[in-house]
Amino acid sequence: MTPPVRTLVYGFATTGQAVARALVKRGLEAVLVDDHPSTDAREAAELMGMEVLESPSRAQLARLVEGVDALAPSPGIPDLHPVFEAVAVADVPVISEFDLAREWDHRPMVAITGTDGKTTVTSLVTGMLQRSGTRALTAGNDAMPLVEAIDRDDVDVFVVEASSFRLGHTRQFEPRVATWLNFAPDHLDVHRSVEAYERAKARIWTDVAPDGSAIANADDPVVMRNRNQTRRAITFSTAIDADYCVVDGQLRGPGGAVVIDVDELGRSMPHDVSNALAAAATATAAGASIDAVREGLREFRGLPHRVELIGEWRGVRWFDDSKATVPHATLAAVRGFHSVVLIAGGRNKGVDLAPLAGAREHVRAVVAMGEAADEVEAVFGGLVPVERVHTNMDDVVTVASDLAESGDAVLLSPGCASFDWFTSYEQRGDAFRASVERQLHHTVEVAE
Repeated sequence: MTPPVRTLVYGFATTGQAVARALVKRGLEAVLVDDHPSTDAREAAELMGMEVLESPSRAQLARLVEGVDALAPSPGIPDLHPVFEAVAVADVPVISEFDLAREWDHRPMVAITGTDGKTTVTSLVTGMLQRSGTRALTAGNDAMPLVEAIDRDDVDVFVVEASSFRLGHTRQFEPRVATWLNFAPDHLDVHRSVEAYERAKARIWTDVAPDGSAIANADDPVVMRNRNQTRRAITFSTAIDADYCVVDGQLRGPGGAVVIDVDELGRSMPHDVSNALAAAATATAAGASIDAVREGLREFRGLPHRVELIGEWRGVRWFDDSKATVPHATLAAVRGFHSVVLIAGGRNKGVDLAPLAGAREHVRAVVAMGEAADEVEAVFGGLVPVERVHTNMDDVVTVASDLAESGDAVLLSPGCASFDWFTSYEQRGDAFRASVERQLHHTVEVAE
């Protein structure tokens, strides 16, 4: 791919700003557009000596795309946004930051995608490679876009968390190891359809390096049907025989080689075991030593807002799983417990919440919150007690506390986005923690 001389950068948050800086640094031009630019975005553009065009009309878009060589949309720009119609009419290519990074840098990349578990597995793999003496750096779907990370000269391999938003617009991406963890409907407020979302995910395997490896979850039929048959495949599974699987309480690799006992894992809920297998397969394919893999798995205690224990009182444990923004993730979390008071709801991302009913065996009561409270109640009503809360997180925690009994886990695992009450899942999880701590502190004071 030849780098475009003049690129329309649509969306000027973290990734858009990184793309614009990278283009300008290399003597190329960037045209900046954002439908709702923040103060920070305007200030960033000003520092570059540029301006951000706000919410252009369709006519303005048509004129803009006539004067550019490519469109670089930021992650999260919906498939049905008018800018995509405009570039299609003008026959202007759409590219991603991955395309630009690959054009400008040829160091090895390890890419990881999936509906759930991307950040966890990316973190594990990066740590395993670092323990093996490889200078590995996490990039992509986090605070450091890949197009910014390639400016670092102290990196041997990039471990890239690859979102569907980036993959869906990528034209040429050549990871040496590409891992697809799982698939469930998600981001249907952005992708045109569930089929479009699947195609975006499958893009991770299209251009795997000829001598590279494609790591696949053998338990997921969607993942398996999208395998690139021309590339070496390595499978993992928690349920069936695979290259990496569980046998007699042990994680084992090819040929039955023991990786680690399940009991030695820092965390061993069902989704933790699956993530551990995926990370072991990915890191090993990328050159990590088995000792580094074992050490990484033993020491890993999870990431914030991912089934994170935040408090315990009178036999009730409180867990923050705010990162669970789709039913698939909520189900994975709930199935790790015997008796759950589930806190679910928020802003639905256009997906069917009915699969949440699959958690019924583990759920004793539900607190349905936020915009999707009625939808959550419709799923669980008649199955378990449900209390709706349309106010705030403090009230959610109070209701959950009233419902909880000794032996329960109170689990914030919303199955929905946070954007009704909060600006991010992190802010939602932090608010939950603060509310729980206030509730437990008050309970202790009253008890004393």
